[in-house]
Amino acid sequence: MLKIRSPDVGYQVPGCYMLVSRMLELSSPDVPPGELYRHLVDLTSPDVGCSQMLDARSPDVGPQVPRCWILVPRIIPHLDGLARDGMRLTQHLAAASVCSPSHAAFLTGRYPVRLGQYGGAWWAAVSGGLPTSEITFAKILQQQGYATGLIGKWHLGLNCESPTHHCHHPLNHRFDSFFGVPFTLMGDCLQAEPSEKRACLQGPLDLGAQLLLLSQLCLAAGKLTGLLGLRWVPRVLGPGCGALLLACTSRLLGVFIVHADCFLMRDYQVVQQPLRFEASTGLFLREAEAFIHRHQARPFLLLVSFLHVHVPLVTSPAFWGCSSHGAYGDVEELDWMVGRLLVALDGAGLGRRTLVYFTLDHGASLEARAGGARLGGSNSVHRGGKGMGGWEGGIRVPGLACWPGMLPAGRLVPEPTSLMDLFPTVVRLAGGWVPADREVDGRDLMPVLLRTAQAAGHNFLLHYCEARLHAVRWFNRPSCTVWKLHFATPCFDPPGSGACLGFPACACSRRCMTRHRRPLLFDLTADPGETRPLRGPMATRRRVEAAVARMLRTCRPPRGPAPRPCTQHLEPAPAALLRARTALCLRPPDPRPLTPTRPPTPNCPVLRQILACASHIQGLTSEY
Repeated sequence: MLKIRSPDVGYQVPGCYMLVSRMLELSSPDVPPGELYRHLVDLTSPDVGCSQMLDARSPDVGPQVPRCWILVPRIIPHLDGLARDGMRLTQHLAAASVCSPSHAAFLTGRYPVRLGQYGGAWWAAVSGGLPTSEITFAKILQQQGYATGLIGKWHLGLNCESPTHHCHHPLNHRFDSFFGVPFTLMGDCLQAEPSEKRACLQGPLDLGAQLLLLSQLCLAAGKLTGLLGLRWVPRVLGPGCGALLLACTSRLLGVFIVHADCFLMRDYQVVQQPLRFEASTGLFLREAEAFIHRHQARPFLLLVSFLHVHVPLVTSPAFWGCSSHGAYGDVEELDWMVGRLLVALDGAGLGRRTLVYFTLDHGASLEARAGGARLGGSNSVHRGGKGMGGWEGGIRVPGLACWPGMLPAGRLVPEPTSLMDLFPTVVRLAGGWVPADREVDGRDLMPVLLRTAQAAGHNFLLHYCEARLHAVRWFNRPSCTVWKLHFATPCFDPPGSGACLGFPACACSRRCMTRHRRPLLFDLTADPGETRPLRGPMATRRRVEAAVARMLRTCRPPRGPAPRPCTQHLEPAPAALLRARTALCLRPPDPRPLTPTRPPTPNCPVLRQILACASHIQGLTSEY
């Protein structure tokens, strides 16, 4: 396999990269997400969280946590092997707590707010997605002579001006090939719970049917009593026909969604509609193995974005019941898939010349339930979960990086790292240049992994919920301490539950948020579960707040409305910190328009109500 030497890097780089990334709903702070980096092969799993360093004695470890996180062998041996033979990023962080913004930041190395990415694409026929002006690492590697491929989930948009104008398609972002689903995995695709679209749209349709039926009864009563001189057809019976039509549409809505939005594409062609999810594992594996075989003689980047272990849980029949932990424990299938990809690399003679990185998009979903049963897993000791922009449970993710002969085996990386760091890391390894015409928030990981430079990583990381800044993390290098200030936190419903039960996720602004005039301060080094806000000594708080205030004066986050506070006593914040946060909110984002184009709203009350309902749920979920 061709070796490439970067002009700026004094070490040899792999001829191929395998980024294996997709979020699993697991929890472990010591195992950050990783993408299988060997040929640039990237494996991704969408809903796995990461929490504190776990061991076999941890009482909070959920059934979805891979055993390499808790050091129990023979359950997920291949992920265990990556952890043993590679490096573990113990403070690996997603740029967002839901998958679409997180995935966009991963591909571009930029905070989602710079991209206008706050939620996910909602319908196949709706415009919007990752802006075409953005540069992904696939584009730069393609220019460097790499073959680039994406297999699995995309969920960053499809169309612009028309249903056939695929401006947001992966191929337009410079992947040479795409085989997967353009959107996310939804309960509606399997006609199972929880439902993201059907449950919302059925409400207005059923209400319309009931109103039409009531109007028919009133008209019929007026006709029979002689109060109204109307003809039976169409004035009296017409509303009944309309009610019947709306009722049938409501009942058939699930079937329509399955066919309209749950399909499999190869490049620009739909090859299976609807997608048979029980057979998707074999399809994706064969495609990934064929990609490695086709490009084994040239450098390549392969991003494999697994459907596991996103809710609803998709498991092949061969793995049903293989785990004593139930359906979520059947995540063992994901480990088997990773093992198949590693075997394919070794069979092509690329095992020692490929960087393999495994990661997750965000933390576990705490609200995903069906019939009272919890579906979304656990984040172990970490507070919060998917959709909660500031709490560790939503953004702390596992990460593994394995590159035999280059990266030290078994080493832990304790300083904060981000999914955004993969962009500059991959670009520099391939001999490319990070774009200078825009702000790139990621940092090259190689100096951190190889310990060849001091202060090479992040001193600060910003944590957003949609467009609103909820928390800031500060890594104090001299003391090796990680501090976090929370400006706003979600109000759990019911109180004390640690989640927003009955909703797809905790809202970032539309529902009640606690806005802290005196930010909550946590020492994550000593309190990774964020259970003990620091109330003294005051000198420590002033030092942390002053450092964060200085940083906030220099950054350019987007403008957005402040979260609505709950009724509670709030301590006053230092004037310097409030001034910095005010300046932060008022400074404009990048001058380029970031809002994706959207079709005009139809001049029809029923359609407007349906679209408003869909928009409301999209704002709550921002990920499905």
